[in-house]
Amino acid sequence: MDNLRDDLKHALHMFVKNPAFTIAVVAALALGIGADTAIFSVVNTVLLKPLSYPEPDRIVQILLTSPDGEGPGASATKLHVWQEQTSVFQDVAGYDGGGGMNLTGGIPEQVHGVHVTEGYFRVFGAPFALGRGFTRDEDRPHGGNVVVVSNGLWKRKFGSDPHLIGRSISIANLPYTVVGVTGDFDTDPAADLWIPYQFDPNTSDQAHYFVAAARMRPGITLSQVQAQLKLAAAEFNRKYPGANQRGGFDAQLLKDSVVSDVRSSLLVLVGAVSFVLLIACANVANLLMVRAASRRREFAIRSALGAGRGRIIRQLLTESIVLALAGGILGMILGVVGVRALLASSPGDIPRIGENGVLVGLDWHVALFTLGISFLTGILFGLVPAIEASKPDLSSAMKENSKGSGGSLRTSKMRSLLVVSEVSLALVLLIGASLLIRTFVALRLVDPGFNSHNVLTAEMAMNGPNFEKTAGVAQVIREGRQRLNAMPGVVTAAATNSMPLVGGFGLPFTIVGRPQNGQPDGAGWMAVSPGYYDAFKIPILHGRDFTDNDTGGAQGVALINEAMAKQFWKKGENPVGQQILIGHGVGPEFEEPARLIVGVVGDVRDGGLNRNPEPKMIVPLAQMTDGLTELNSKVAPISWIIRTKVEPHQLTAMVSEELRKSSGGLPVARVRSMEEIVVRSTARQDFNMLLLSIFGGSALILAAIGIYGLMAYSVQQRTQEIGIRMAMGADRGRITKLVVWQGMRLALAGVVIGMGAAFGLTHLIASLLYGVKGWDPFVFISVPIILTGVALLAVWLPAQRASRLNPMEALRTE
Repeated sequence: MDNLRDDLKHALHMFVKNPAFTIAVVAALALGIGADTAIFSVVNTVLLKPLSYPEPDRIVQILLTSPDGEGPGASATKLHVWQEQTSVFQDVAGYDGGGGMNLTGGIPEQVHGVHVTEGYFRVFGAPFALGRGFTRDEDRPHGGNVVVVSNGLWKRKFGSDPHLIGRSISIANLPYTVVGVTGDFDTDPAADLWIPYQFDPNTSDQAHYFVAAARMRPGITLSQVQAQLKLAAAEFNRKYPGANQRGGFDAQLLKDSVVSDVRSSLLVLVGAVSFVLLIACANVANLLMVRAASRRREFAIRSALGAGRGRIIRQLLTESIVLALAGGILGMILGVVGVRALLASSPGDIPRIGENGVLVGLDWHVALFTLGISFLTGILFGLVPAIEASKPDLSSAMKENSKGSGGSLRTSKMRSLLVVSEVSLALVLLIGASLLIRTFVALRLVDPGFNSHNVLTAEMAMNGPNFEKTAGVAQVIREGRQRLNAMPGVVTAAATNSMPLVGGFGLPFTIVGRPQNGQPDGAGWMAVSPGYYDAFKIPILHGRDFTDNDTGGAQGVALINEAMAKQFWKKGENPVGQQILIGHGVGPEFEEPARLIVGVVGDVRDGGLNRNPEPKMIVPLAQMTDGLTELNSKVAPISWIIRTKVEPHQLTAMVSEELRKSSGGLPVARVRSMEEIVVRSTARQDFNMLLLSIFGGSALILAAIGIYGLMAYSVQQRTQEIGIRMAMGADRGRITKLVVWQGMRLALAGVVIGMGAAFGLTHLIASLLYGVKGWDPFVFISVPIILTGVALLAVWLPAQRASRLNPMEALRTE
């Protein structure tokens, strides 16, 4: 401990004595460690932290499998089958993504409500501040109007009233009895209140509009659950032939399901930020080698006085670790502040990350990671210089002064190797960043199929007794359109139950008069009002649009998109005038007569800008079945689309007021421009691009600094040699070429190695790319040219300094 205290005192004394060196090293390390800390804080929150439920490793999400893949989804019929698997499941629950529900009985307010089955609170281990969850009887048809209120809504809306249990609150103008108030309960989706689904246990409904999760029994493994679900799927397919379309059942740990679509991108960012840290370590190692060369006499004297190699190595490693810890402390601050700023400006729609990154911060995991990476970094960049410095040639070192010490040939080769490594890693990062930038540009050039400019959107929850029938919803939409169309500044207005880029669902269909072979075909489904295609400027390619005459009493009509016409009709065959039967066999809510196809519309990229348009069927909102209207009111709000002549948000207040008047006082929520929705749809890709670009830029700067530092030091060490060359007739141009070629050989070697590594590693980001190949020629040509140009600039400056040396002064240099 005495030796350690002496080493620390000596290290601190050396750093205070050389402030420029200390600042340069700490700054480089802070950049690398800070970037690592920032990414780890996100990875820690998203991938490493357990879910906030009790015993989260026992919670699984149940999946549907098919030849095309697997994903979450559930019907009431399948849920009942899963609830029967009591040998592996303690509880099974269904729940949807939630939607707007209107708190009435005062000033109407739209809150986020989620429909759940009675086992939901047991599956997720919900704590209750007051009351309880739902009972089995309350979750059956005619089980009564009951509700569980979230802790946040209880405090905000009801003033933490301890007597709220048993009281009635008004939801959609209906009285609901409060049976429970949750404690601190973080859910996905977040909710203000929960209402029971009340499924009929004897239903044969096959509609998939919610998901299911289950809590495994103690001691049961995931493989046992999967085996049991395989047997259950076989039994289900025998009982309901055709309902599962050759599919099966599977299960996945809920945590893995939540983060499955971001895991790969986060791991790519971890690899990228590790490259930045390695480049920073290479730079610092070079600085330490330079410094060690200037301290050769000091180490020689120490050796002469009896200090062994181990003692010198320990002293130098102590100095390295102290520097690394200083850089780590600064880096931890920069990392936490930086990631919060990044998430606030571009959250990237990352699961488990709160709005503006409020869930990402400094905890003991992040602090321990930063401490560990600092120690590891200190050893990584300090070990080689320490070993090299610990074996000086005593005779030659005692004859040198500090200015003329040049270090060994082995040290020089090691420093060159570090620079080559920096260039290689920087090239890989720059190529990855460039590919994502190309993706960013490609997504901005994609035609979404609609015009988002000057379009305002708003959501309205239409639930309650007035909207259980299609006629009631159609009346509100008709009056709302009339009011909005009469407003100054409005071009046209429409409504839909499924916005572009926001999501939707599909239904099976058959073409009337066409022989069926096996299972019915499937396509996306949505309902719109007249004016929808005018509002979005989506072209009608064949036939006509919906009109105000397409009411519930008129003949049932439908539109299809171009993708559906191409996939299910022969080239040259006109679908207009033919009939389709939609949703037959799915459930009673969907049963209806065949519809006449009256038009073909242009394709819209409903699933995202990076996904090709899929077949879509469109029906008038006024012609939905009453059962489907009631179901839709539970799972999705009605969205209003208003095309304006002015900046959309200028009309927000007026639009909200007119919609309240037309609906009898229903509140309006989530008022956004369509351009905001489009930008949000690519937020995750933009976030990946931004981070990788920052890392690539940092790597480029660090690599340039590394090359410059090596060449500047080389020129200093070769001052005498350069003076002799100039005295023997070498002109400035020859000296410049000599120095430039020495540096560019290293840079070009790094570029060649980096190109090979990039070709091998770009497949890791293939899933993040759109509109560009992983081996894009433009990127693989332009990036090496840019990096070579930066390297040339970095070696040109020391070369110019060398060419301006005075030969006589250079010859006097020892």
